[in-house]
Amino acid sequence: MEDETCIFCRIISGEIPSKTVYTDTQCIGFRDVNPQAPVHLLVIPRKHFASPLEAEEADEKLIGHLHRVAAELARQHHITEGFRIVLNTGPGSGQTVFHLHLHVLGGRPMRWPPG
Repeated sequence: MEDETCIFCRIISGEIPSKTVYTDTQCIGFRDVNPQAPVHLLVIPRKHFASPLEAEEADEKLIGHLHRVAAELARQHHITEGFRIVLNTGPGSGQTVFHLHLHVLGGRPMRWPPG
């Protein structure tokens, strides 16, 4: 179900433009407007749900698809020597848009721990 106030739902509907790098019937991928690495992409499902805490059993295949798309985008953007897929859950993790999304970050060395 689409949320009219959700910025990602508005991007999916085309109401807000994005620098799209991938699209299919289940999700879209686009460049983050506030990149934290030379390559910083977001992969979001077309279905609106805030986080894995709201995911249902029927969403398992979709969540797996998002990860496969993230890996394909890493290949396309030549960051397979090292990249990170991040899924923040809740305000305490830094989630600011409450529509499930994967961050694909690469193009620079990643430090550990990440937070």
